Amino acid sequence: MTGVLPNQQISKMIEDGQIHANPPVTPAQIQPASLDLRLGNEAIRVRASFLAGRGNSVRSRLDEFEMHVLAFPEEGAVLEKGAVYVVPLMETLALPEDVSATANAKSSTGRLDLLTRIITDEGVEFDRIPAGYSGPLFAEICPRSFSVLVRPGMSLNQIRFATGNAVLDDTALRALHEESPLVNVEAVIDDGLGFSVDLRPTEGTLVGYRAKPHTGLIDMGLIRHYPPQDFWEEVHSDNGQIILDPGAFYILVSREAVTIPPEYAAEMAPYVAMVGEFRVHYAGFFDPGFGHSAAGGAGSRGVLEVRCHEAPFVLEHGQVVGRLVYERMSAAPTQLYGAGIASNYQGQGLKLSKHFASPKPH
Repeated sequence: MTGVLPNQQISKMIEDGQIHANPPVTPAQIQPASLDLRLGNEAIRVRASFLAGRGNSVRSRLDEFEMHVLAFPEEGAVLEKGAVYVVPLMETLALPEDVSATANAKSSTGRLDLLTRIITDEGVEFDRIPAGYSGPLFAEICPRSFSVLVRPGMSLNQIRFATGNAVLDDTALRALHEESPLVNVEAVIDDGLGFSVDLRPTEGTLVGYRAKPHTGLIDMGLIRHYPPQDFWEEVHSDNGQIILDPGAFYILVSREAVTIPPEYAAEMAPYVAMVGEFRVHYAGFFDPGFGHSAAGGAGSRGVLEVRCHEAPFVLEHGQVVGRLVYERMSAAPTQLYGAGIASNYQGQGLKLSKHFASPKPH
């Protein structure tokens, strides 16, 4: 059936050798509608980001751009802020002719301002893998705000598999919203479900966080460890607006509480550039059950990873900043986001990545 493949079909692909890994894929990597990809044992520092292009392998292009190779010992290695690395992944693909794939940064990766994208042999796009692809996967990683320590086997990216075109058009999306409300406010449906920024919190004036420019190292393996104030400045607003600084990275939150019904998945896409001098940072996957009552949610906010471009820009409460593109599942998954699995962001509001301790109340 046409649609995004659920966890049980991903497991079948692994059994059939269409997804191969050394060491083998673990059950913890399999999410309701995606597979976590693991870093291999080395990172190649390169002069610039690149795509392999038709007729070329990633390895052949590395000969052009390689600066040095950084081995990943068990204790880990540091990826420096501002540098670009290519990391071979443990997983390889042998996709059927009717199955394509899309990759994305995991939520915690994006919230650390880690630009990380999947590249493939003969690839002409980041994070897009054509049907029938057979070959290795590589992660291009560029830490933007913080230097990070990583180890072999860590997951910064995830991959989603689909057959055919599963995207709901606006007519189908409106019908789904009528049947099962997707947001807790009036739905703005135009080439997907629009979502806006919340700059008028119900309590207090804290509306977000801005990454500090000069900080220490973040070990990606430490959970709820780092004091937020060592890495982030609080952003407050008492008038429903903030001014974004050029080059700065912000964590904000959507005004809407979002629901993903169990038979659907969604992907966050940036809004058009014409609305202002900023972009909602990396797109992201929303799994079946995110924010859904059947999976322990009652609507969950979307965390927005925002970077301002060349000019300061006034962002105002309720301004549309992105959209959710909904896709049908080919079958309902046997597990849902937040329901009995380690889901870090079910029922979330404004929230930093899982590496940070809870902020102390004022």
